[in-house]
Amino acid sequence: MSQHAKHIADIRQDYLLAALDDETVGDDPLLFFRNWFAEAEAAEITEINAMTLATADGQGRPHARIVLLKGLDDLGFVFFTNYDSAKGQDVAVNPQVALLFFWKELERQVRIEGVIEKIDPAESDAYFHSRPVGSRIGAWSSPQSQPIAHRNVLDVNFERYQKEFSDIEIPRPPHWGGYRVVASRIEFWQGRSSRMHDRLMFEKNAAGSWQRSRLAP
Repeated sequence: MSQHAKHIADIRQDYLLAALDDETVGDDPLLFFRNWFAEAEAAEITEINAMTLATADGQGRPHARIVLLKGLDDLGFVFFTNYDSAKGQDVAVNPQVALLFFWKELERQVRIEGVIEKIDPAESDAYFHSRPVGSRIGAWSSPQSQPIAHRNVLDVNFERYQKEFSDIEIPRPPHWGGYRVVASRIEFWQGRSSRMHDRLMFEKNAAGSWQRSRLAP
């Protein structure tokens, strides 16, 4: 093993901040997620809504990237993107996805598995029109995930749409909008000392109710 590899292997952190008990978590994982999210906000963690989205393509090859949570309701977790992007193509053939939040400052992570679906177009319209002008033009300008000859392609596209929409309200592109991940499994992980972490898992049963169990770390 090289010296560099040995150095990587020696990186470790003992987790001492908190514990996770069944009574604290309760019976509603979406409600408890909101509590943890509020605590992350209070801790002034940056990019607390950043989440890893994992998908698989038609050949079963996995892909992961960071997206931003933009909404949470009783149905699930909402984010926005280009429907023609690589992730959009993945979920068109395989709607089974996973999300991961990691808040290292609180020694916590949340794992979510479920089915993804497009949100109502009116919801996508409302969010699109709340975005800064530059972001709205950017949604038109970038053929997301597609090869481009050089960076200037994006700059030329941006300038073109900036002129095209200079005197009118910028419409939402038909290829851009929101997705909702409807969870069937949610796991809360709290780091504990000596790698004896707390893991509480919620799974939806056939009746649509949540069942809680504790997992070994």
